[in-house]
Amino acid sequence: MSGTGAPEQHVSGGPGLRVVVVAASWHPEVMDGLLAGAHRGLAAAQVGDVVVVRVPGSFELPVAALAAAGAGADAVVALGVVIRGGTPHFDYVCLAATTGLTQVAVTTGVPVGFGLLTCDDQAQAVDRAGLPGSREDKGFEAAQAAVATAVALRELRSGA
Repeated sequence: MSGTGAPEQHVSGGPGLRVVVVAASWHPEVMDGLLAGAHRGLAAAQVGDVVVVRVPGSFELPVAALAAAGAGADAVVALGVVIRGGTPHFDYVCLAATTGLTQVAVTTGVPVGFGLLTCDDQAQAVDRAGLPGSREDKGFEAAQAAVATAVALRELRSGA
């Protein structure tokens, strides 16, 4: 697990930000944990304007993130989970989602919190989902990262 070295992140500065959470629907138990963690992260950052958009799977996250950025979101939190199977499908979906989300952030200038779990098995996903007994809370971390970046960009753009 890569939790070693993670920063202590307790972001504030979220009041006035509009954040859209785009979340895949596959693996409901894990997704419920990721969404709950994202809500906790946004609440801790004092973000009051939160919209949740559900899409079928992780492959669809980039197009929804792009639409959110185009509709005026100050930040996007992308949540999904892809679990390795016996075919190369895992590699294609992970690469497409990761590349697509990166392109959204870079081309629009809207930060995208990366909450896409890419796991070898269900146990790894559960351990990162912020559920009771999980060792990590990637939904919380992705939300905090999106808000922290939006706040940093706001300061850069205002000349602070």
